[in-house]
Amino acid sequence: MNISRGRGGRRGRLAGLVASLAVAGLVAGACSSGGGDEAASTETEAAAETSAEETAESSGDPIRIGISLPLTGDFSQPGGAAKKGYEVWQTLTNEAGGMLGRQVELVILDDASSQEQVVTDYNRLINEEKVDLLLGTFSSLLNYPASAVAENNKYVLIAPAGGSPKIFEQNFKYYFFAQQAVAPDQGNEFVAWVESLGADGPKTAAFVTQDDPFAAPVIEAMQAKMEALGIETVYSEIYPPETTNFQPIASAIAAAKPDLVAQGAVFEDGVNLVKSMIQLDFNPSILFQTSAPSNGAQYSDGIGPENTEGIFYAVSWTEKADTPGNAEFVAEYQAQFGEGLIPEEDAADAYAAAQVLQAAVEATGGLDNTAIMEWLHSNGVTTILGDLSWDEIGRPQGEFLLAQWQNGEVEIVRPESVATNPNVVYPKPAWK
Repeated sequence: MNISRGRGGRRGRLAGLVASLAVAGLVAGACSSGGGDEAASTETEAAAETSAEETAESSGDPIRIGISLPLTGDFSQPGGAAKKGYEVWQTLTNEAGGMLGRQVELVILDDASSQEQVVTDYNRLINEEKVDLLLGTFSSLLNYPASAVAENNKYVLIAPAGGSPKIFEQNFKYYFFAQQAVAPDQGNEFVAWVESLGADGPKTAAFVTQDDPFAAPVIEAMQAKMEALGIETVYSEIYPPETTNFQPIASAIAAAKPDLVAQGAVFEDGVNLVKSMIQLDFNPSILFQTSAPSNGAQYSDGIGPENTEGIFYAVSWTEKADTPGNAEFVAEYQAQFGEGLIPEEDAADAYAAAQVLQAAVEATGGLDNTAIMEWLHSNGVTTILGDLSWDEIGRPQGEFLLAQWQNGEVEIVRPESVATNPNVVYPKPAWK
């Protein structure tokens, strides 16, 4: 496996994925070609398109990259963060001379957190905007239909968020998830730490998750692994994405008195469950949440900085990492969006996705999406997340990091080789 060094310097609903089967019909319809006169002119059009592409590639025209993001709607918070990450990459790349000696232009559309709109957006980017390349949207919910548009048009789609197993069941070749591992493997380091506690570890656990195609598989896999360790499940629940009142769930958890609570949380649901447990004065010895704690100050402000202590989550990135280009990413993010601001994980993931695309373009020496796809299946890329590589259907082949809030900051506690603080806070302190 070759590793290419990239220059530079977590979601949706399970029910929604079922609905995506209907959206797939829109994808197929939007991507289908006509007959009759269109068929008769195929050779002429193909020759004209080839000539136009060759002219563009040899000119100084910008390389246009199409992106649809949820800038409004349910996923606007992480979608906005992803936009920042892409824009930081664009700035640093253009300042360094661009790609293939050409500047980079981002064509960004708002999919409004809608599966139908994301299909419309990517078809527009390909067929009307005539972009050269694509980058992915945010969440498994939206990348599921977006990946079908890309596959049907033979465009590589590198996604910063979208590790649901459902996406990979499609067996697409042009889709790549630019994080370390798919959803079911996100909690592996946390499970390994729990196992290391031995007799001092938890005896009982509660597992709750939003009905979300990324969060739910994390918790489902974690529950199975914990039960295999002999930890008894005393409560388990899946709740709808629109849930805002967590008092009933928190009350049921408190009544079961688990030692460990694991929640598949996107953002607000993670904050609201913690608030409800605080109100009930129920404090588990161990608390793990997906995604929500990675929202930095927004999460800390939501539950109170003093209540973050000891909370675990799996993470793809930390601003403290010494990966190539990471310091440059953080510095440029702060230059653009505010001195001293810590970039959101979602911004870092988007930046890394763009690094992957850049590495493949530069390695293949052009904008041929099929050549880029084939190269990515055979090569790894060094990003600010670390080294990434993929199997034959775009699944990443690494492991997430295990993070914990300590003294108002996030520390990486596992694996030890990259830990910023190997000392784990356990048991979790009482709520304040």
